[in-house]
Amino acid sequence: MSIQFITSRDNGQVKAVKRLAQKNDGYKLAQQMWLEGEHLCETYLKSCHHTARTQLPTLQTAVLSQSIQSVWLPRLEATACEVVILPDALFASLSSLPSSGGLGFVLGLSEHAPTIQATAHTVVLDRVQDAGNVGSILRSSAALGITQVLALEGTARLWSSKVLRAAMGAHFELHLVEGLQASDVQLDVPLFATHVHGGEWLHQLQAEKRIPHPCAWVMGHEGQGVSQAMLDRASTRVNIHQVGQESLNVAAAAAVCLYASMAGQT
Repeated sequence: MSIQFITSRDNGQVKAVKRLAQKNDGYKLAQQMWLEGEHLCETYLKSCHHTARTQLPTLQTAVLSQSIQSVWLPRLEATACEVVILPDALFASLSSLPSSGGLGFVLGLSEHAPTIQATAHTVVLDRVQDAGNVGSILRSSAALGITQVLALEGTARLWSSKVLRAAMGAHFELHLVEGLQASDVQLDVPLFATHVHGGEWLHQLQAEKRIPHPCAWVMGHEGQGVSQAMLDRASTRVNIHQVGQESLNVAAAAAVCLYASMAGQT
């Protein structure tokens, strides 16, 4: 483990971290991403100990503020990463959070795009644009038995800082593939598409145990819903019974569907 003390905001490494922290799609070009905050960093380190999780990015650099270095340097001794220590004010200036916690990791993404797992229990995000919704769906997916999330082009970037914060570490529990077209979604499991204008009632499918495991759930654009291209590929269109409002928020709808899918197996 090598350690650097940097005090200048004009340092090239500091500027690179700031770009990663403040540009949601910056990771696509840099093949690196910025993970900030104690909870996310701890979740990442814990996930590294589970050898079955093969898609984890590589820890390249740990960036610490001076005020927390005594706590975190011993915890990083077993890693091979570089450690950069910054004055508290300099760390706060590059932070993407309103209140900086003084800890961030630069993670390296693989140059090779992950491949779709055709038989995995899956969520397909069809142009879900809001980063908070995407992060919430990832969090529900990890909690409710989903192992793979596929994101069609037009969906918020899965590894962007806003999605990372909303997902609360769920990224490290899931196989993630993004930038797909509808025609790329080639799965060997039944495809269930949420649809507010008709389809089978979710509660009936659950009660009759007609939700197979594994399967794939398609969650659509916040305003337009699931695209016609994905509706045409679905084996079943699913509607959620409500007593008010025209439709649920997509993240709430995903949580309801995934819970029903999990509960239907018990």
